[in-house]
Amino acid sequence: MEITKDTTMGEMLRYDMGIAGVLMRSGMHCVGCPSSVMESLEMACMVHGLDVDQVLDDIKTYLEFKQGKTEEA
Repeated sequence: MEITKDTTMGEMLRYDMGIAGVLMRSGMHCVGCPSSVMESLEMACMVHGLDVDQVLDDIKTYLEFKQGKTEEA
């Protein structure tokens, strides 16, 4: 799955729950909020005053690291 600024919070979390940790470290502590699942990453970042490009980079770094770990196993 390719995660973009338009990917909803719910789609990301269904794809990989580990993304929740990335979001919470970024300052987005409402990851489990029912209303957040329909928000795009861009909208959620805007609401929280976060740089969407930085958060997206952090998510992609997490997924790349996890993929690398899976391939090593």
